[in-house]
Amino acid sequence: MLYRNGLRKKFNEALMAVLPIVLIVLALALVLTPVPSGVLLSFLFGGVLLVVGMMFFSLGAELAMETMGERLGAYVTKKRKLFLILLSGFLLGVLITVSEPDLTVLANQVPAVPNAVLVFSVAGGVGLFMLAAILRMLLGVPLRTMLIASYTAVFALLIFAPKELLAVAFDSGGVTTGPMTVPFIMSFGVGITAIRNDRHASDDSFGLVALSSVGPIIAVLVLSLIYRPGSMEAAAQKIPDVTDSIALGRQFLSAFPLYLKEIAISLLPIVVVFLIFQLFALKLERRTILRIIIGVVYTYIGLTLFLTGVNAGFLPAGVFLGQKLAGLPVRFIIIPVGMLIGWFIVKAESAMRQVEELTNGAIKGRTLQLSLCLSVSLSVGLAMIRVLTGAPILFFMVPGYALALLLSFFTPKIFTAVAFDSGGVASGPMTATFLLPFAMGASSALGGSVTTDAFGVVAMVALTPLLTVQVLGLIYRLKERGKQPESERTDLLSEYDDQAIIEL
Repeated sequence: MLYRNGLRKKFNEALMAVLPIVLIVLALALVLTPVPSGVLLSFLFGGVLLVVGMMFFSLGAELAMETMGERLGAYVTKKRKLFLILLSGFLLGVLITVSEPDLTVLANQVPAVPNAVLVFSVAGGVGLFMLAAILRMLLGVPLRTMLIASYTAVFALLIFAPKELLAVAFDSGGVTTGPMTVPFIMSFGVGITAIRNDRHASDDSFGLVALSSVGPIIAVLVLSLIYRPGSMEAAAQKIPDVTDSIALGRQFLSAFPLYLKEIAISLLPIVVVFLIFQLFALKLERRTILRIIIGVVYTYIGLTLFLTGVNAGFLPAGVFLGQKLAGLPVRFIIIPVGMLIGWFIVKAESAMRQVEELTNGAIKGRTLQLSLCLSVSLSVGLAMIRVLTGAPILFFMVPGYALALLLSFFTPKIFTAVAFDSGGVASGPMTATFLLPFAMGASSALGGSVTTDAFGVVAMVALTPLLTVQVLGLIYRLKERGKQPESERTDLLSEYDDQAIIEL
């Protein structure tokens, strides 16, 4: 009943995500730049907590968030009241985003803006675009039309927004499509469409994640217009001074109470809302309730361990390593190191096989993984060039999103679906917990602006699938057309329309 097989599977996935970063840091510490034993011990122990924490909260999100999302979505839709559906979508989008661990990690690294201000601004953006995505599903508006309108609004706001929060805005769009938000949002969409009888009912949740990742960008851009903090520079990360095992234990034990309280506050609203629905409306059976309770407990334990490991171990080590590498005579060493980390960030992802099934083997899962590894590695290399040169984030984001939207006119619709709904696949937990601190440390050592030069690395990683997957879709379409006479040409993906989804 404790889902031991599920825990074992999630442990293996978490280990594959964290282990490559640990090995890279160890190799650099032994060969290229010395790392104090206290920093290294904190990093290694933090890595252990990350693996265990990711194991628990990943399984907990599946057990609790997916079930709650689907049941709540189905219930509010059965009421056939548009206002109730939209209000529920907005509130649930806000509440689930508040508990997203990657967003908490990002907020902690932007001390110029209070955590609550940034977190609730981003959560409000997700809630509003959840509302828009639900309307799209109910009215049958093409996804491409919604995406073009949304990113046009982003481009318009860029004209007026101050540069200090631009990179943070784009990063916020990447961190909200995380292990807490995505399962809940997807399941809520499935619940909404479950009572429909048309042939696309089971797949009509597509677009919730794609549009929800735009909301935070617009929300932070609007925040930058009305909120004027005193200093936009990120505070220097404190490097742990650990001399022995007792000091190491005290460092982590002192952090536990803080995150126990923080995660309890984050999870409590969504749990209370579900309990209210359960008592007065849902009336779920005992076995389902027990599953949800176990999932919530796992999520609570996992998020506490995760955030403790990140803030007490991984973050300081990433900042320290970035500072030392950028301080070497050959500063550009941060480019290949960043590219290597970028490669393994995607290498650990296991959600590639569905594309192979979708295309009847025309696009191999291995081909997609290799393509994403190469492209993410390149995008991280460009992010490190930004750190070295101070190039504005808009030089990369505006052409990148414009090209992604342009490709949507030529790529099979389902590949556009995969691309925009999987932007968060590449920007996994390791991007916000290690790669961003690494860039921050390098930027501070080079005397640059951490807020404008280092932030943006998450956004560049999240942008990669939008381009890579659609380019593969274009190649697929050309290959299929080349195989058939013009009179017999059909698109094997024609059964999928704007309402379809491939859930990665």
